[in-house]
Amino acid sequence: MVQQKTKSRRKNGAGFKRLPKGANGGIELLLIQSVDKLGKQGDVVEVRAGFANNYLLPQGLATIATDHHKRMVDKHREKLQQLEKDRVQRLRNQAEQISKLSVTIEANANDEGHLYGSVGAAEIVAGLKQNDINLVPDQIRLEGVLKELGLYTVKVKLHHDVESELKVWVVPSVVEE
Repeated sequence: MVQQKTKSRRKNGAGFKRLPKGANGGIELLLIQSVDKLGKQGDVVEVRAGFANNYLLPQGLATIATDHHKRMVDKHREKLQQLEKDRVQRLRNQAEQISKLSVTIEANANDEGHLYGSVGAAEIVAGLKQNDINLVPDQIRLEGVLKELGLYTVKVKLHHDVESELKVWVVPSVVEE
């Protein structure tokens, strides 16, 4: 008589480690970095499994909230707070510097002042780089693209506690003949 071998399958897939569940059924994680609309660095948060597996853990924004990690954060919380305080102060200084600046962007326009293209966050960031200020386009808060010549006041968000305003001049490009 020949015995049939049955394959054993893991319930949650091969090679996956089960993440600890929180009180509400989500995954309990410890934030390594502050995440907008979720929490600050060192907070223990509960999120859905997909958000944890697909975004927070691969991006290095969070780690599994084990007792060891919680003790480590408690031990270093004061140091982390001081580092964050220094970082926010540097960003406030940069925000003050940005508020004193104005950026001029040349664009092709017709006689009525309508642009042939548009001016977006990437062009504003490039203009700021000429003034030795490095930002990413996500930090520029536009209420739509700029499609006409003129002066615009644009919000710049450097941190969830630090915002600034920047004056952007959109002027017609000079055609040399």
